[in-house]
Amino acid sequence: MSGAPDPRAVVVGGGLAGTAAALRLADAGVATTLVESRPRLGGLAFSFRRSGAAGELTVDNGHHVHLRCCTAYRWFLERIGASALAPLQPRLDIPVHDAARGRTGRLRRAALPAPLHLGPSLARYPHLSPAERLRVGRAALALGRLGRVDPSDPALDAQDFGSWLRRHGQSPRAVRALWDLVGVATLNARAPDVSLGLAAMVLTTGLLSEPGAADIGWSRVPLGHLHDTLAAAVLEKAGVRVVRQGRARELAREPDGAWRIAVDTGARRTGRTLRAGTVVLAVPQREAHRLLPEGALEEPERLLRIGDAPILNVHVVYDRKVLHRPFLAALGTPVQWVFDRTAASGLRGEPGGAASQYVAVSQSAAQDEIDLPVAALRDRYLPELARLLPAAREAKVRDFFVTRERTATFAPVPGVGRLRPAARTGAPGLWLAGAWTATGWPATMEGAVRSGLTAAREALAALGRPHDDVFQEAA
Repeated sequence: MSGAPDPRAVVVGGGLAGTAAALRLADAGVATTLVESRPRLGGLAFSFRRSGAAGELTVDNGHHVHLRCCTAYRWFLERIGASALAPLQPRLDIPVHDAARGRTGRLRRAALPAPLHLGPSLARYPHLSPAERLRVGRAALALGRLGRVDPSDPALDAQDFGSWLRRHGQSPRAVRALWDLVGVATLNARAPDVSLGLAAMVLTTGLLSEPGAADIGWSRVPLGHLHDTLAAAVLEKAGVRVVRQGRARELAREPDGAWRIAVDTGARRTGRTLRAGTVVLAVPQREAHRLLPEGALEEPERLLRIGDAPILNVHVVYDRKVLHRPFLAALGTPVQWVFDRTAASGLRGEPGGAASQYVAVSQSAAQDEIDLPVAALRDRYLPELARLLPAAREAKVRDFFVTRERTATFAPVPGVGRLRPAARTGAPGLWLAGAWTATGWPATMEGAVRSGLTAAREALAALGRPHDDVFQEAA
């Protein structure tokens, strides 16, 4: 026999999706508990302390950036008081160096309306021939038309982006020097392995929607300071009870309609039970599949068919400055993107006052390298960095280490769109969140926050609470 609905909420998962959902629910006056299996918040965008040859460093597991069009993540930064700690470029400017040819070009926007804002940069882009630049412009206009139709159309989702690029006259060099330069970093896959629908959404939103949409932002402090320290303080202030090292073991519906969540907590996995009328599962897709009660999704096995894609990060500390800009994109080398993380890591110079620099090499779509030994990666990447950064040729390596995320994102393959579930389930009071859900975005920090806010909005609507969106879409 059911009585009055239980007014409490439990969010399972303390990554960006779960944290955003918990904040939104608490801001609307819902008594909320957040359960996270790790001792920290932040999911896969976190930091850790490392003691090595270069001293004590605070290391991000991977370098994450966001764009001006990432309006949900920017809301999140503002909500936790961190906007000034992760500022955006005043204007898109990406230095692109071809290590094989020794030439540097730039992708930057001009003070023109979209899509003309990228025209002057592409017209001078040295990594493409004049004919290739012309064909790129035509393909961009065709891609923009796809974005205006509906990037989530199943017909687009079933196609791969690589085939579409070939049909639109894009040479292998153009794919490497432009389309994959951007696409691999944002989608974590190369063009032949990407759903055309997702590619159209990312590229039209970021590059063709408004002039400033692709301006790049990144954290000037460790990600853990944002996503764990600051986020935890704001959650506490909002009244959210946070249970760390709590693994949800079982989710079951009670006779009165409330949900019972069995949680094992602490190092000894002591059992406890939580009750709530609203539950948001903000965990990876396989964990969600394990916890979902029967009937919550029509085809729950679809969650198990959403694949994963890895990201590898190579970290090098040199005894001198070798990278003379905040970041660099690379061609003609296995290296993809290089970022200066010296200040954020707290790196100190060598004794005697010599300056040191810590660079992070971010390698997406790293299926072929994710399991290579550190020694093999050292032999592969140090010579490539020396080719790319002349100052590294005479520099001494103070430290070299690797971080690996084997399940960094969901794989954005053709057909993945029909596998991604909506926030709403068939079980009253139960909602799904996570970058792998049907956000319309790839697996980014933006997609994660959007999913949490969507789940919270749906839950608040079911509770009869105010549920307006808290962020504005990019134009």
